[in-house]
Amino acid sequence: MALFVHLKTVSELRGRGDRIAKVTFRGQAFYSRVLENCEDVADFDETFRWPVASSIDSNEILEVQIFNYSKVFSNKLIGTFRMVLQKVVEENHVEVTDTLMDDNNAVIKTSLCVEVRYQATDGTVGSWDDGDFLGDESLQEEGKDSQETDGLLPGSRPSSRTPGEKSFRRAGRSVFSAMKLGKNRPHKEELQRQDEPAVLEMEDLDRLAIRLGDGLDPDSVSLASVTALTTNVSNKRSKPDIKMEPCAGRPMDFQVSITVIEARQLVGLNMDPVVCVEVGDDKKCTSMKESTNCPYYNEYFVFDFHVSPDVMFDKIIKISVIHSKNLLRSGTLVGSFKMDVGTVYSQPEHQFHHKWAILSDPDDISAGLKGYVKCDVAVVGKGDNIKTPHKANETDDDDIEGNLLLPEGVPPERQWARFYVKIYRAEGLPRMNTSLMANVKKAFIGENKDLVDPYVQVSFAGQKGKTSVQKSSYEPLWNEQVVFTDLFPPLCKRMKVQIRDSDKVNDVAIGTHFIDLRKISNDGDKGFLPTLGPAWVNMYGSTRNYTLLDEHQDLNEGLGEGVSFRARLMLGLAVEILDTSNPELTSSTEVQVEQATPVSESCTGKTEEFFLFGAFLEASMIDRKNGDKPITFEVTIGNYGNEVDGLSRPQRPQPRKEPGDEEEVDLIQNSSDDEADEGGDLASVSSTPPMRPQITDRNYFHLPYLDRKPCIYIRSWWPDQRRRLYNANIMDHIADKLEEGLNDVQEMIKTEKSYPERRLRGVLEELSCGCYRFLSLADKDQGHASRTRLDRERLKSCMRELESMGQQAKTLRAQVKRHTVRDKLRLCQNFLQKLRFLADEPQHSIPDVFIWMLSNNKRVAYARVPSKDLLFSVVEEELGKDCAKVKTLFLKLPGKRGFGSAGWTVQAKLELYLWLGLSKQRRDFLCGLPCGFEEVKATQGLGLHSFPPISLVYTKKQAFQLRVHMYQARSLFAADSSGLSDPFARVFFINQSQCTEVLNETLCPTWDQMLVFDNLELYGEAQELRDDPPIIVIEIYDQDTMGKADFMGRTFAKPLVKMADEGYCPPRFPPQLEYYQIYRGNATAGDLLAAFELLQIGPAGKADLPPINGPMDMDRGPIMPVPMGIRPVLSKYRIEVLFWGLRDLKRVNLAQVDRPRVDIECAGKGVQSSLIHNYKKNPNFNTLVKWFEVDLPENELLHPPLNIRVVDCRAFGRYTLVGSHAVSSLRRFIYRPPDRSAPSWNTTVRLLRDGRVLCNGAPSSHPTGEVVVNMEPEVTVKKLETMVKLDATSDAVIKVDVADEEKEKKKKKKKGSSEEPEEEEPDESMLDWWSKYFASIDTMKEQLRQQEASGIDLEEKEEVDNTEGLKGPMKAREKAKAVKEEKKKRSQSPGAGQGSEAPEKKKPKIDELKVYPKELESEFDNFEDWLHTFNLLRGKTGDDEDGSTEEERIVGRFKGSLCVYKVPLPEDISREAGYDPTYGMFQGIPSNDPINVLVRVYVVRATDLHPADINGKADPYIAIRLGKTDIRDKENYISKQLNPVFGKSFDIEASFPMESMLTVAVYDWDLVGTDDLIGETKIDLENRFYSKHRATCGIAQTYSIHGYNIWRDPMKPSQILTRLCKEGKVDGPHFGPPGRVKVSNRVFTGPSEIEDENGQRKPTEEHVALCALRHWEDIPRVGCRLVPEHVETRPLLNPDKPGIEQGRLELWVDMFPMDMPAPGTPLDISPRKPKKYELRVIVWNTDEVVLEDDDFFTGEKSSDIFVRGWLKGQQEDKQDTDVHYHSLTGEGNFNWRYLFPFDYLAAEEKIVISKKESMFSWDETEYKIPARLTLQIWDADHFSADDFLGAIELDLNRFPRGAKTAKQCTMEMATGEVDVPLVSIFKQKRVKGWWPLLARNENDEFELTGKVEAELHLLTAEEAEKNPVGLARNEPDPLEKPNRPDTAFVWFLNPLKSIKYLICTRYKWLIIKIVLALLGLLMLALFLYSLPGYMVKKLLGA
Repeated sequence: MALFVHLKTVSELRGRGDRIAKVTFRGQAFYSRVLENCEDVADFDETFRWPVASSIDSNEILEVQIFNYSKVFSNKLIGTFRMVLQKVVEENHVEVTDTLMDDNNAVIKTSLCVEVRYQATDGTVGSWDDGDFLGDESLQEEGKDSQETDGLLPGSRPSSRTPGEKSFRRAGRSVFSAMKLGKNRPHKEELQRQDEPAVLEMEDLDRLAIRLGDGLDPDSVSLASVTALTTNVSNKRSKPDIKMEPCAGRPMDFQVSITVIEARQLVGLNMDPVVCVEVGDDKKCTSMKESTNCPYYNEYFVFDFHVSPDVMFDKIIKISVIHSKNLLRSGTLVGSFKMDVGTVYSQPEHQFHHKWAILSDPDDISAGLKGYVKCDVAVVGKGDNIKTPHKANETDDDDIEGNLLLPEGVPPERQWARFYVKIYRAEGLPRMNTSLMANVKKAFIGENKDLVDPYVQVSFAGQKGKTSVQKSSYEPLWNEQVVFTDLFPPLCKRMKVQIRDSDKVNDVAIGTHFIDLRKISNDGDKGFLPTLGPAWVNMYGSTRNYTLLDEHQDLNEGLGEGVSFRARLMLGLAVEILDTSNPELTSSTEVQVEQATPVSESCTGKTEEFFLFGAFLEASMIDRKNGDKPITFEVTIGNYGNEVDGLSRPQRPQPRKEPGDEEEVDLIQNSSDDEADEGGDLASVSSTPPMRPQITDRNYFHLPYLDRKPCIYIRSWWPDQRRRLYNANIMDHIADKLEEGLNDVQEMIKTEKSYPERRLRGVLEELSCGCYRFLSLADKDQGHASRTRLDRERLKSCMRELESMGQQAKTLRAQVKRHTVRDKLRLCQNFLQKLRFLADEPQHSIPDVFIWMLSNNKRVAYARVPSKDLLFSVVEEELGKDCAKVKTLFLKLPGKRGFGSAGWTVQAKLELYLWLGLSKQRRDFLCGLPCGFEEVKATQGLGLHSFPPISLVYTKKQAFQLRVHMYQARSLFAADSSGLSDPFARVFFINQSQCTEVLNETLCPTWDQMLVFDNLELYGEAQELRDDPPIIVIEIYDQDTMGKADFMGRTFAKPLVKMADEGYCPPRFPPQLEYYQIYRGNATAGDLLAAFELLQIGPAGKADLPPINGPMDMDRGPIMPVPMGIRPVLSKYRIEVLFWGLRDLKRVNLAQVDRPRVDIECAGKGVQSSLIHNYKKNPNFNTLVKWFEVDLPENELLHPPLNIRVVDCRAFGRYTLVGSHAVSSLRRFIYRPPDRSAPSWNTTVRLLRDGRVLCNGAPSSHPTGEVVVNMEPEVTVKKLETMVKLDATSDAVIKVDVADEEKEKKKKKKKGSSEEPEEEEPDESMLDWWSKYFASIDTMKEQLRQQEASGIDLEEKEEVDNTEGLKGPMKAREKAKAVKEEKKKRSQSPGAGQGSEAPEKKKPKIDELKVYPKELESEFDNFEDWLHTFNLLRGKTGDDEDGSTEEERIVGRFKGSLCVYKVPLPEDISREAGYDPTYGMFQGIPSNDPINVLVRVYVVRATDLHPADINGKADPYIAIRLGKTDIRDKENYISKQLNPVFGKSFDIEASFPMESMLTVAVYDWDLVGTDDLIGETKIDLENRFYSKHRATCGIAQTYSIHGYNIWRDPMKPSQILTRLCKEGKVDGPHFGPPGRVKVSNRVFTGPSEIEDENGQRKPTEEHVALCALRHWEDIPRVGCRLVPEHVETRPLLNPDKPGIEQGRLELWVDMFPMDMPAPGTPLDISPRKPKKYELRVIVWNTDEVVLEDDDFFTGEKSSDIFVRGWLKGQQEDKQDTDVHYHSLTGEGNFNWRYLFPFDYLAAEEKIVISKKESMFSWDETEYKIPARLTLQIWDADHFSADDFLGAIELDLNRFPRGAKTAKQCTMEMATGEVDVPLVSIFKQKRVKGWWPLLARNENDEFELTGKVEAELHLLTAEEAEKNPVGLARNEPDPLEKPNRPDTAFVWFLNPLKSIKYLICTRYKWLIIKIVLALLGLLMLALFLYSLPGYMVKKLLGA
């Protein structure tokens, strides 16, 4: 569907001027071209086309506006014409002439003539006859017209179109598309203008701007037009992007490291928990902690894997807590947590740090959560570096809910859900058994069975479920569903569905499909639960012919790219959230398999006949292994076309007649005679006839198709789900455009072309247009019966996403400025990922197309093309990107054969034309072929016009000459053992190839050679060849004297085409040299600088071609150099080389290097260093600077590399190459003389750097141009806030007097008594180096937090709108939270102290050092400020799978530097004072004579070491190597620690340059055998020593002469300052008056007095000098940052596991030259010794204890209470009170004292215990555990185990203050629900009160089970010794016996007492009553007994 508007003329215009028209429909506007100088008639004669997706409504409006065009001002509107399209809709064609209206809606005289045509849709392409639309007369104007439009494009050529074509302007397209009206062709984008210059001239831009945008501002140039014009940057057309080697499926190294820190709130009573961590099948467990619900572990586990990424990311990490596990019992599961490795890997930094995993019980889903485990989880692949947050004393009392172990966006309360995977049926299965048995069976029984017994296995989140087995069926029917129960949203991304073949021996996979849950659900506000199908999914894997041992079996398991269709499976998926409160719910999570309700066959869509056509235009580069056998190509789609597997070829389905389905029969031609004449109708031809290849050159062959191109065609039947593919195609088109644009912008930034921001704006404009276009197109076919829920939901969510993306692209476009290009580019990359993600359709329809090359009927190589790329559509955006186009395919080896070097060779290169569409749309299938062919039909179907051809014979062919200008290559692959190569290049075009010459021994060859390919015959129409010429393949080889050449890399290019009728003149010709990236596999292997041109040979033969001028190089024989216009323009440069020395040279061929020399070469010229006479004695050069002159290109990007080679001069004049280095870019060494006209320094002063330097008034207020840096900043004092003034150089200068401070504090205390007491100023004597270190770490963490927060702040400011959409619903509240925290922090730090070291409310003032979370050199640019290090390499470059890295090829290092500048230099440089001509540009460098240095290494600690022992721990110690010194600190190893604190310093004397590489290693101590290396780090001391950053001894923050912060450097700050000034030739330092120093034009102020240890104050200049040093970077000209006092964190690496960090080491290095005064003693940084304390706990009473026992006699409730307490982790020191028996009220009296001696580290708030881990341990292990006192109440039982009643755990640093009485003591005190003041026993020393004891009831809720009155008293060991007390109630200081009631005695110990109590007190009356009753009964009995006797007596009268 489309609307065409033909704007003919506008007449009766007033005046004379340039006119432009704007035509708008549905908000999309087009501009016409500008008509210059027209008077009263403007003859536009232009056609505009809008493809429309939804039918045009009859009240829609078309608007035409005519403007007067102005170059300078905005365009002026002449008038507007509006037209309602009612008539157009009815008649489809209207011609109108009408007047225009002006701004005020008044009619003006000007009139316009326009013709509108609407082409509605009817499912077919309407074809017009030539005169139908535009009237024949318009064709005559064609020439004129197109020339005018073309004239607007800079440098275009007169059009070479034939009459009969018409120039259309296309919607959203800037490139004009030619549309042949006669022959009905799809609109191919005409790629005519690929060759415009990349940089638009300003004037052209202006012109365009007017045509395109309304205003002038060239920055607002919008629309794709500019885009199209500037496309030639990384022109996709000149650099085709072709990936050769499969990267999936190759195994890599992965390491999963998990630290289990602690668990909390575990559900259960008095448990002994163990945490088990499983990754995949590996399982490791922590130690067991006894009877605690919140165990603390801090254990570190590492799992190493070597598998492919796909397998790795699907592994499940499972963390489970098991209760009371021991050797005999496996324990009971408390709860577990699962997530897959992929989820962790996709986190920022690939890790979760200190997060809480929620445990849930998989067997009881109605229960709530079962507790939390705090852990760190990280996944590292090779080469990932993980920034671990700094390990410091972690006191942060965790907010559990805020730090859950869940990815961003997952809600904390996850619900249980059922996942129903419905398996309906499968088709097209391959046979999986040999036919041998089957044939035997058939012979006997006569039945023919299908040879496969399939079943489906679904695995998800570590569980598997399988359907039943369907015996012997190629088309099995299951209708079963597999049900999983898991938490939703699940933390496992993929579900694996696998069809397997059941077999007696072992089941094998037939095919595998992964369902990515992210693609079938959406977690947004309007999102939907995962849903899928019912839909078919296609499975791919190994080839279908059955072999017993399938070498490609991995492919069937889903690893790697499948090479053949295996089967398709109909499945569905639904998710139901469970209501866990429902009692009928089965609460287990076992996988269940049930019957599913079958679905109708039509639910997946109406089956349609599809038609696939392919034409092979060229087959070349066939590997020579396959060169001697005949070759055929086979194309298959699904099982159609597959020759091997004829058995299960799907029968062509009978169109079932359904009511209302009449037309279907007529559509499929003659479908009545259905199966009868497969042949007569249209048999498929799926393979080309066999043909023998011919030789191209010694490596490759080609098939001589010449002018007869074989074709294939296949009919196949699939459910018609094209809409899915169409939508994916539209998004792919948008994404491709975007990607191309972004690559352009990157290339422009890289090559420094001007205006990348404009190109980016164009890209964004295109993106937003594309998004809106999608919205209008995608919403069609809503009523499709077979649309699944997923189709509907995905469509909605895609439309929402694209709409918001369009919006964001618009807003972003407005924000693109020159300085923000890079940031915006990153945001656009997010768009691209999002688009690619959305475009991937989870419900397949048509399977992919496979092209196989068969050599002698054996399958050799294949290519796979997604079917959506080939799918035809009437709407251009929906068309597959390769449909009806000629595509270049490189065939590759299948499966694992394609890994490694085998995968680099091209097996064959095909030029293949493919078309796929419905059979009823078949008439268009040839439309995209190059023109000029005749069809050759198969013989039988002569009469049928519609038969596809079996081959094409080309009658049109063009003759061309190709010129390849090979200039040079750089950074090639080293293919020889010398570390160099002998490269030559081989160029392939069609079926010819040529080679350049071989250049020996270089990685950067400059061939400078032109190759000419003559007599090239290309088939097709000239114009098409011009737009899309064939690809050129360039391969680079290394020539070997023996054997064949080694492949080094390959790249692709497209030539610039010149037709015979074009001139060879600018701007297109001559072509420019461009860099092409060379690939070797997937790795880059250098760049090629070359240009390619393809010249048509016209009728006059070669005479017309531009002459090959330029010198023939006589010395090089017949080699032609690159001609003049193409080779770069050269200038004269001088290269100065600083030769410093050589380091660490390894042996060459077993001989040591003794007399090395360095040769430098660049562009054929060079220089040699002086010879080092004895490398061992002094490896430095004696002549430092040499230079040479050379001609280099003006364009710096084309500079050739500079080669550094080291040779060893042996006896008899022999030389051996030691190693070489190529400096690929001279860029950083180019010196540009300063521009003297620039404004002087004072005015451009960089003040207020990092907010540290504050300035009093502007510089101008000081007449001399001085800048005062005042270190006592004036800050306005706010009310109520005391301002603590921090002065940078003294401890604290407090301007508010101290008394006020105190008052203020007291006030605060009174006001909020709930606040913690403020920490008082620390006592100097208490402080040590560690205080400083921990304070610094806090500061560092604070800074990192602030950086994150301020990063968010900035984003908030700038792009609130787009980040929201970009990152999906990126938790806005979290952002807000961070911002709030940030503000809070700001308000807390009033003093503008030292940067962000401003004090917080609570922080005591401690001097700090700088903790770098990385290596020092990464902060200071590797200390290469003037001395650079070049690694010398030797040996072949390793490839990925050899695992050899660059490290192993390093044979030494060359130290020196380069300086490149144009000659001559300006005079004044050499006139500067003290200029020494021998040093050239390297003035003021120190001498390189040997120097002796004292090196002092301080090793603080190591973190996260890789475990080295079986028990998951290590016994680390430090080893240090420097030159011949080797220190192994073996006796001080630290037992069983992965985070050891070393706290040691080592002094080593060394002499530079011989010993300059310091290695600090951590080894694992072993009792037997050698110690293992855990990891090591290497530090180059020499660069540090000589660096201008002065890395010898860090500059402290303050200067003090005693105490913990004593100055370490032998030179005082004033001496250092004086020396720096002298070396840098800076005026100064001038001290005075006191407290001021002037350096150059900077004045620094600061305190002028210092206090010595006795408190005496004396004047000093050191403070101000130090202030100047700390701001040395602000000194003009020589300023640079000086290294502060610091601790650096260095990663430890192990050579056996390259690239994977094995832990980190914190250290720093000081260096002192021996010729200077000696430094003082080293700082004492030995680890703090824990302080010994004793905690005395008196348990006085208990109350309200629950009563557990029933009384034996009376059935009363009572309890036998005792209290148990312990302090250290594992109850080692548990103490029990005696038992209070028979408490009837829950009251117990004890008066019992516990004594707990313990060692405590105050800084880390941990208790230190040393104990042997087991009876077999060699030595004690030190543990650090939190200081927590546990009190428990128990009920004592004599015969059974005691019953646990309740417990409380008090953290001694912060626990609730006890209640005064038992009544006030409530449960909330412990659960933290009410705000209770927290106390610390270390501050209070003595606390007494009542505390509640809790336990969990059946519903997992806490309940109060008792209260205990206790007194805690803390004493240091010394105090305890002076004042001893007894345990329990013993002497000394005994406690009195508790006053217990008499009941509290045990009856069998004191029976009488108990009986007395029972009788006397309780049951007295009861007993009396019983006695009386008994007496009564006795009387009655006696009476009854004696009655008969008396009666007789009476009767007888006795």
